[in-house]
Amino acid sequence: MHRFTQRLAALGLTLALAAIAAAPQARADTYPSKSPRLIIGFPPGSAADITARLVGHHMSQTLGQQIVIEARPGAGSSLAAEFVARAPNDGYTLFIGTSSNVTNAVAGIADLRFDFAKDFAPITTLTGLPLIFVVHPSLGVASLKELIALAKKKPGELTYASVGPGTVPHLSTELLALRTGIKLVHVPYKGSPPAVNDLLGGRVSMSLIVASTVMPHVRAGKLKALASGAAQRPHIAPDIPTIAEVAVPGFENTVWFGLFAPAGTPRAVIDKLNAAAVKALKDPEVAAKLKVAGFEPLGSSPDEFAKLIAGDLVKWADAAKAAGLKK
Repeated sequence: MHRFTQRLAALGLTLALAAIAAAPQARADTYPSKSPRLIIGFPPGSAADITARLVGHHMSQTLGQQIVIEARPGAGSSLAAEFVARAPNDGYTLFIGTSSNVTNAVAGIADLRFDFAKDFAPITTLTGLPLIFVVHPSLGVASLKELIALAKKKPGELTYASVGPGTVPHLSTELLALRTGIKLVHVPYKGSPPAVNDLLGGRVSMSLIVASTVMPHVRAGKLKALASGAAQRPHIAPDIPTIAEVAVPGFENTVWFGLFAPAGTPRAVIDKLNAAAVKALKDPEVAAKLKVAGFEPLGSSPDEFAKLIAGDLVKWADAAKAAGLKK
């Protein structure tokens, strides 16, 4: 591990934990006395919106106050993140953050007017979306090992689609290329629909993309699934091996969504929100609805979530360096 990434991880974990530990104390039994706002940085119908509505509805019942979901889409959720980072730290303005907020932070995305590690207090992980590595059938490979072998024969010739520079699918693919010694050509798109359209048309060769988006095309025979980026085979694709199984031991990249509050939010409030969210994720009905939509229900303590973010800062910093991005 590079000295820079070691320092980055230590800083991220220290700041995230400090954001919780240094928060002023508050009486948990007085919170909430009004409706909290849950801000999402993507439009209605998005993965963040689905997570917010399914989990937020159950949390409202537990907390005794209706959680109001407010979409502020734009700039890969950075506009929403900035809004929450500047909000009062009283627990009434919350944020559905995603691993893309972390990748943006280490990839040097311009015009970020907040520090993700310092300006937010992590509450809990919520849901995960596994990534599936798919190729166009015309490529003529039947496994990830065959693809790697082909890429080594044709360095810098094979193209892959991503949903945008600095996103999890982009940096995940760069990390895979780095660890397998191959060189691929990145073709960025503004979201998954145009990326999938060009992939289906054979205009790009492959993509590491959210499972719920591409599995219908895989089942229809229009795309070939080679592996998933999850730690374990996801329920949405149980017959597809993981990248860790077939190519890169320890490889684990999943798009996660998590619940955050502004830094300095009282620990008592953080704990109450954590308990309500984890309870929602463990509810059989909520979990079943999430799985039907292609999500993996998660859930963690605030400290566990902070450690996950610190680890991601290191992993994505390495991937960003491999991709030629700077921070």
